[in-house]
Amino acid sequence: MKKIICLSIAFVSLAISSCNAQPSGVEQGTERVTPQVVVNETRLTLTDFTEVAAATIDGVVHIKTEMTQLTPTYMSFYGFIIQQGVQRQVYNAYGSGVIVTSDGYIVTNNHVVQDAEKIIVTLNDRREFPARLVGNDPATDLAVIKIEAEGLTFLDYANSDYVRVGEPVLAIGNPFNLTSTVTSGIISAKARNMHIIDNPRSNETPLESFIQTDAAVNSGNSGGALVNSQGKLIGIVTAIASGNGNYIGYSFAIPSNIAVKVAADLSRYGYVQRGYLGVQVAEVDASVARQTGAREVKGLYIEKVVRDCAADRAGLRQGDIILRVAGKEVNTFAEMTEELGLFSPGDKVDVEYVRNGNADVVKAILLNSQGNTQIIRK
Repeated sequence: MKKIICLSIAFVSLAISSCNAQPSGVEQGTERVTPQVVVNETRLTLTDFTEVAAATIDGVVHIKTEMTQLTPTYMSFYGFIIQQGVQRQVYNAYGSGVIVTSDGYIVTNNHVVQDAEKIIVTLNDRREFPARLVGNDPATDLAVIKIEAEGLTFLDYANSDYVRVGEPVLAIGNPFNLTSTVTSGIISAKARNMHIIDNPRSNETPLESFIQTDAAVNSGNSGGALVNSQGKLIGIVTAIASGNGNYIGYSFAIPSNIAVKVAADLSRYGYVQRGYLGVQVAEVDASVARQTGAREVKGLYIEKVVRDCAADRAGLRQGDIILRVAGKEVNTFAEMTEELGLFSPGDKVDVEYVRNGNADVVKAILLNSQGNTQIIRK
């Protein structure tokens, strides 16, 4: 059976898109966070990866975390099991991270640093720094940590909307604690929803729209970089599909556009300000098209509109078929949640839809999980 494996290493030693589905909130009119594409003279070819690897490898770090757990110990006394005491166990986990500012802000996976009592970052030049957690977002499996350093090599974000299937990429990380490892591959698919994010915040909808690549990654690559032919960051490596826990050809990364939005909100507010449309949808395939009478097999069929949420206020109704959100075509739930994930409560978003064969566009003002546009802080 194929399993989805998150890519941190652990050791032990003794010593829905709805108003009430996610906390968020930002001032009205906030502009969408869309990074500009920075074109660099450094190019990647299918035969020579050296220049891009050299330009990016210093921007990826090794992360070691430490956490403790108290476990009871027992003894047998004349057939009775009696608790003898408590044993302190120290757990270490390892992963990767991407430096995104010269003064030490690092983006990684939430599952790499979640519940960590101690975080140690090792740079490619072997310098070590203690790190603090700035904020984490279980809904996207992203986190931001900070080290006190200046003049660091960092990676520029690319616009992941422009990523194309088939283009060459590099994955950079620390698999099996083999630091500063570079592997190559291509983009295999986009907007994959793998249902792998376990979000403990029940009022938040997990946001999954992964970039799929065949670049080899393994345990320890979590939080590492997926870079394009210009050496720009297009994704944060997160998971593999595997039956044995090791790489067998499929790996997944969180798109850089999502990372930009999440990292900015965590750094500013300590919480991601996420806007919701307030609809339950079904992907329009051949079966749904027959059942609903849709003229084309595309878009998202609205099964339910949440009362008094953004879609309801904008005039969307059950039975409408959403074709585009903010000008971007959406044919899967992952594509819609990825696009909405770039906006904040209070943002006005164009929603193109079809009703009874007639196309129209409405402007929806996104709301947070509490049904308003206020900032929510941790």
